[in-house]
Amino acid sequence: MSDRLAVLPQYLLPKQALTSLAGKFASAQLGGLTTAVIRRFVARYRVNMAEAANPDIASYATFNDFFTRALKPGARPLADADLVCPVDGAISQFGPIAQDQVFQAKGHSYSTTTLVGGDAALGARFDNGHFATLYLSPRDYHRIHMPCAGELTRMIHVPGDLFSVNPVTARGVPGLFARNERVVCVFESAHGPFVLVLVGATIVGSMATVWHGQVNPPRPGILRQWDYAPGQVRLQRGEEMGRFLLGSTVVMLFPQGPLAFNPAWAPARPIQLGEAMAQRGG
Repeated sequence: MSDRLAVLPQYLLPKQALTSLAGKFASAQLGGLTTAVIRRFVARYRVNMAEAANPDIASYATFNDFFTRALKPGARPLADADLVCPVDGAISQFGPIAQDQVFQAKGHSYSTTTLVGGDAALGARFDNGHFATLYLSPRDYHRIHMPCAGELTRMIHVPGDLFSVNPVTARGVPGLFARNERVVCVFESAHGPFVLVLVGATIVGSMATVWHGQVNPPRPGILRQWDYAPGQVRLQRGEEMGRFLLGSTVVMLFPQGPLAFNPAWAPARPIQLGEAMAQRGG
C-alpha cells in the first residue's frame, strides 16, 4: 500500500473533535480508570518508569500528569557540545536548508516562511541554513529543553490541521509540518537566531511553554503572536522550555554558518535529551 493511500483515512477523520475529546479525557481526574489507562499505556509502549522522578503510576491524578512526568535529576546529562538535543525521540530528518526549502521526506519539502506562519522576513533568516526534525513517540519523555542558551523574542501560534506525525504520514502528506497546528518559538543566542517549532498532531491535546503556560487550546482559528522585550525570557542550555500534552514533533531551524551535525546522527536513529547535536566553528 502506498503512503498516500495509507494516510487517506486521516483526511476523513474528524481530527479536531477527536483531539478535543482526548484532551478532556487526559486532563480529567478519573481515579482508578486513570490509573488503569496509564498502566496499560506503560505496558503497551514499554515506558521506562524507573527513570521518572515519580515512578508510582497510581500517584498520577490525570493522564496528562503522567504524560508530562519529570525525569530523575541526572537522568539526561548534557554533552559537551555547542548544541544539545532538546528532546527524547528519533531523528526524522536533518541537514541543510535548500535556499528556503526544508526537506520532509522523499518527494516532499516545505518553505521556512510557511513553517513560521507566513513571516517572510523571519523565514529568510534561515535561507541556506540548517534544520533538524525530531519525532517523539508515545513512550518518550515529552518535555522540551533548550539546545543552547537563548533569549526569547517572539512566540507564534499558527492554526492548522492535526494530522498524525508518524513517518508514514510524513511521507504521505505534503508539507505536513508546515500544515499542522504549531507553536513557533524564536530565540536569539550567542550562535545567532534559531527557531524551535512545536508541531501538533492528532490527539495532541495542547502545547505549553514555561513562560506562557498552555498555548492551545484555545484554538480561535487565527494566527496569534506574542513579542518579548530584551531580557524578559532567558533560558539556559538544557533548561526546560515547553512540553507536549500527548505526542508530536519538534522542528528546529538554524541560520547559515559553520554548523556541523553530530556525525553519529542519521534518519530514524533514536536520540536522547542532552546528546551532542552539533558544533559551531568560530
